Amino acid sequence: MFIEKNVALESLNTFHIVAKAQTMVRISSVNDVLAVLVDPKLALQPKFVLGGGSNIVITGDIKPLVMKVEITGKHVVQETDKHWIVEAGAGENWHDFVTWCVYSGYPGLENMALIPGSVGASPVQNIGAYGVELQDRFHELDAINLDTGETFTLNAAQCAFGYRDSVFKHVAAREGDFGLGGKTLITHVRFALSKEWKPVLGYADIEKKMIALGLEPTNYIPTPLQIYEWICSIRSAKLPDPKVIGNAGSFFKNPTVSAEQCADIIQREPKIVHYHLDDGTVKLAAGWLIDACGWKGKSVGNAAVYEKQALVIVNRGHSEIGSGAKGATGGEVMTLAKAIQTSVYERFGIRLEPEPVVV
Repeated sequence: MFIEKNVALESLNTFHIVAKAQTMVRISSVNDVLAVLVDPKLALQPKFVLGGGSNIVITGDIKPLVMKVEITGKHVVQETDKHWIVEAGAGENWHDFVTWCVYSGYPGLENMALIPGSVGASPVQNIGAYGVELQDRFHELDAINLDTGETFTLNAAQCAFGYRDSVFKHVAAREGDFGLGGKTLITHVRFALSKEWKPVLGYADIEKKMIALGLEPTNYIPTPLQIYEWICSIRSAKLPDPKVIGNAGSFFKNPTVSAEQCADIIQREPKIVHYHLDDGTVKLAAGWLIDACGWKGKSVGNAAVYEKQALVIVNRGHSEIGSGAKGATGGEVMTLAKAIQTSVYERFGIRLEPEPVVV
């Protein structure tokens, strides 16, 4: 267990917002977590679990004890007739893990390539992209209760996955509630990757990519590696690299409305991008709503809406980490986000919900 004081967090959050952690512990094993929980100086402190820093907006120095998860390792833990059960440490980089799976012959995660963040954060957010969500490939995870030191394992049902949601994003309001937000550290995650793999190709961007390559979307069956490469190309073309321009990826969730609500909006806005879901509801493209309100390229201080994708807020002041450049503050990011929410609600009657956690 390695304890640090007054740690600069600029390089540990993908927005590259300048802030400090008063105390930070680097967690590289389960034993490190348990050591924190028995340490007389650390055990009683409020705690903040930090993974890849890709889904947070830091608005000031962090006073709780920061537990930086750096548990690594990835391997097949079990093989059944139908699946490979693949495990990764919570500190593994998500995209690197997806890459390893694809190149090792364990397909199923390729549609979620290039999503920023760590493996341990992936079930918290129930990440997803291009027709696949984490819950579709999830097997189980191991975690530690930061209040009691209890280690436990959860399956998909116990994680209560929803759209960009899980039990880890909810704080128990009273005793007996199953909210695990703020008191859980995930150590390992396991995925069930099917041996009877089928490509997921339903998104327009993928079809456009296939057509551009001279392939027929209705007849051609790509390999997992091809899909992986297409997704990387598509995302790279329209989303900024956090290493170059600070950002937290998609800033708002795509809102879901009833079929009647969608029909009403289409009457006023025939070009709105929307997707019909199996339960009869309709998912609207938040990026389109924001773009329609004219927000692309607009800014508040050094926080700006990305010119190529209105769903992304970027840190215009971020250049090189440690360069001393002022950069956007968390306050500027959230002021811009709230202005966007107001604008979309006034025009469409839809409330956009942010994806990142505000710290």
